[in-house]
This record gives sequence, C-alpha cells and structure tokens, in this order.
Amino acid sequence: MSTTADATRSGEGEGEQLWFVGTWAAIRAPGEASGGRFALIEFLFPHLASPPLHTHPQDESYVVLDGRLTVVAGERRFELEPEAVGVVPMGVPHTFRVDSASARVLVLSTPAGLEGLVRDAGVPATARTLPPAGTPRPAADELARIFEAHGQVNLGPPLGPAD
Repeated sequence: MSTTADATRSGEGEGEQLWFVGTWAAIRAPGEASGGRFALIEFLFPHLASPPLHTHPQDESYVVLDGRLTVVAGERRFELEPEAVGVVPMGVPHTFRVDSASARVLVLSTPAGLEGLVRDAGVPATARTLPPAGTPRPAADELARIFEAHGQVNLGPPLGPAD
C-alpha cells in the first residue's frame, strides 16, 4: 500500500464514471488520492439489484443518499433508508437488495480496492444513468476471474425479491 497521496476534489456528477454490471458507478475518491487507505464510490442501483453473497478484503460502508436497501451481513439483517449508514467489516459474508425503484448509495472501501474491481469489470459511462440495454458486461467466467483477482469470494446467491 502506498503512503503517498494526492489532494483531490470531486463534486456531484464528477469522478471516473462507469457502467458496472447493470449499475452506474462514479469513483468519487480513488485509492490513489488517499495512499490506498480508502476509496469512495457512488452507485446508482436498479430495483432488486443484489450481488451474490460474498466477502472481500475491505470494510464496506454504505451511505444511502436515495432509496432503500436490505443488507444481510453475517447473522445480521437490517434496512437502510436515506441518510442511514451500514458498515460491513472485511471478511464478513454479505449482500444487499435494492427495495426501492432505484437507490443512490455512497460506498466507502477501507482500504481502497473495490474501485479496482469496478474499473476492471466496468465500461465508460456516457450518461449518469443506469446502463442502456445492450451495454457490454463481462461474461460469467471473466467476471469470476475479476472477482478472484480483487479478493472477492462469492459464497452464495443474491437476495431474491422474497428473501
């Protein structure tokens, strides 16, 4: 991990913008800006979006700006609404589901690292919207390779609508 950092600033709608497996993501503060100590990513998730149950080598904190999430982390299950914060320590199996029409969420990766996964699996976004139909995304085997390269271990299915 680098100990040098560069001062940075990111305003609304700024940052590296990507379409990442059905979501819009903006890397608002890349790990390079903090010497690898953290990264901050803004996501726009569609209704019922849910990643597989997984772990990774970062703490992951969610700050809900708009919308509602159900989060399952270890043995805990909780709801997050606007202005709520949820923290999942590294190594804890977790997933979430978007219960509203969409959700805008800041995700803090501590240390940095999640932004690399988003970069490697994403494509440049041309609008601050969910990706249009036909937006390229990695094939399942390529996505599995990207997850493995970034230390994400998938352990189970995502949350379904009735879970």
